[in-house]
Amino acid sequence: MIKKLLFMACLIYAVLIGCKKDGSSAGPLQGKDDAAFAIYENSFLNGLWKLNPDWATTSGYHKYDSLLFVPDDKNRDKMISYAKVQIDSLSRFEVTTLSESNRIDYHMMQNQMESIEWSLQQLKSFQWDPSSYNVISTFAYILNEHYEPLDRRLRSFYQKMANIPAYYKEAEKQIKNPATDLTNLAIDQHLNGVGVIEKDFADSLKKSSIPQAEQKPMLERARLSAEAIKAYAAWLKALKNDHPRSFRLGKELYESKFKYEIQSESMAQQVYNAAFERKKYLHHEMAKISKKLWPKYFGTKPMPSDSLDMIAQLIDTISAKHVAPNEFQSAIEKQIPKLTAFVKSKDLVTLDPSKPLVIRKEPGYMAGVAGASMSSPGAYDKGGNSYFNVGSLNGWAADKAESYLREYNQYTLQLLCIHEAIPGHYVQQVYANKSPSLIKSVFANGAMAEGWAVYCEEMMLDNGFGGDEPEMRLMWCKLHLREVCNTILDYKVHTENMARQDALKMLTHEAFQQQAEAEGKWKRVTVSSVQLDSYFTGYKEIIDLREAYKKKMGDKYKLKDFNEKFLSYGSAPVRYIKEAMLAKSVVSNGQ
Repeated sequence: MIKKLLFMACLIYAVLIGCKKDGSSAGPLQGKDDAAFAIYENSFLNGLWKLNPDWATTSGYHKYDSLLFVPDDKNRDKMISYAKVQIDSLSRFEVTTLSESNRIDYHMMQNQMESIEWSLQQLKSFQWDPSSYNVISTFAYILNEHYEPLDRRLRSFYQKMANIPAYYKEAEKQIKNPATDLTNLAIDQHLNGVGVIEKDFADSLKKSSIPQAEQKPMLERARLSAEAIKAYAAWLKALKNDHPRSFRLGKELYESKFKYEIQSESMAQQVYNAAFERKKYLHHEMAKISKKLWPKYFGTKPMPSDSLDMIAQLIDTISAKHVAPNEFQSAIEKQIPKLTAFVKSKDLVTLDPSKPLVIRKEPGYMAGVAGASMSSPGAYDKGGNSYFNVGSLNGWAADKAESYLREYNQYTLQLLCIHEAIPGHYVQQVYANKSPSLIKSVFANGAMAEGWAVYCEEMMLDNGFGGDEPEMRLMWCKLHLREVCNTILDYKVHTENMARQDALKMLTHEAFQQQAEAEGKWKRVTVSSVQLDSYFTGYKEIIDLREAYKKKMGDKYKLKDFNEKFLSYGSAPVRYIKEAMLAKSVVSNGQ
């Protein structure tokens, strides 16, 4: 036992030293195996959380909840140095000797460290994106998630507030010629979110057992913190900015960001080209379905000569079939048992009854966008519940509610539930949480997760969901077209300067979206980049992988086997899941 402990201590030391003081390589790491890599992963994450307490908190690691670092050059330099040391440490592992799971972790860790370096040294959004400075979401997490007793969370909240004034003063120093759209976003987010500090904290204190004498300085600090947040918003409003940076990334930065965030085998332009071809294919399919359905809805009325006009008229007519505003939540709730029964009857994927899906009304702190969303357990809370949050249309103006319900009519509402819940995001997260790898949860790949949800929409229809109704297939095409056009929009806006009017025309005329939906998407593309690529990129890579896997397995191929094997790798980039699933079995030849 003593020898074993000494050996493990040597491994830990070898991993933690990273590199020599002079910056040169520390030499080959002894025991470059899975045991050493597991120790390294643990030290890697501990170091990451020390430098990123907010990220740690929202990942479910609560040792540093009370800390808030001022975002100055010194802290960025620490993060860059950390990334460099980890890249060096990773380079001393022979990746081919690691297990399949650890090889994927290796690549994901390497990518994350390279992404941090690139982001801080090349992208430099901390200079031109005022919305990147926002502490409120982490405070909301501490306040609203019940991972510890309320009193303990409130004391962490109080201690963390100490640096809020300094945090925002430093933000003002760092910002130079910010993008106008991102400036406006930051103003809105801070003014709309300051209630977490200004009101919600005080309300929670009333429910606590913290003595009144102790509460007094806590409330005073909250007041000063709220003032600092409001002052930041006021500073942004008054900022003289004659030469704002464009919100558009430009081709070079866009390709780099795509590389690090999506982690695809393809470049952004290649995915854009594929999306453009997919749009043409969907238009062709939608025209065929519409011609078939036209007499049912329009009788002998002549079809428009323009196929897009014909499709638009049919979609507009079918979209009138939707639930009443006050039935939106109950309609979603009713879908879950139907989806569950269908997945089981078709044997598409095993559903784990020990991880129930809890359907709940959208919590107040999440309110603001009706519809549906999934809240899954964090990386360090894999045994927690999965919540299907259902929004409400109560209080919406009649025309706004009608537009929204037409977008999520009786057909697309079902597809929404497939995407968000079963067998989409909820099922994917249940499988992901079975993986012992924290890395795959912490650095979860968005393209894999969104790609799986998009893939599920089509898979369910291909297996008979919806009774092969042409209306359902047409509405799936419309929804899928939205996902495809996400990629086209994002790429053209950020790399080819696509104008607002051209974007809205494409979304309404070619993707058949409601005007409100299209305008919302334009706003989204002005305050984000690359994320909109994740839906189509992930979907395409999963479909391509399934075809290759089907060819590899031959007569032994089963859809359920593919689905479950794919999900077993956790939230890893599809490219690395592909390598694992298509790898040839190694047969010993005795040599």
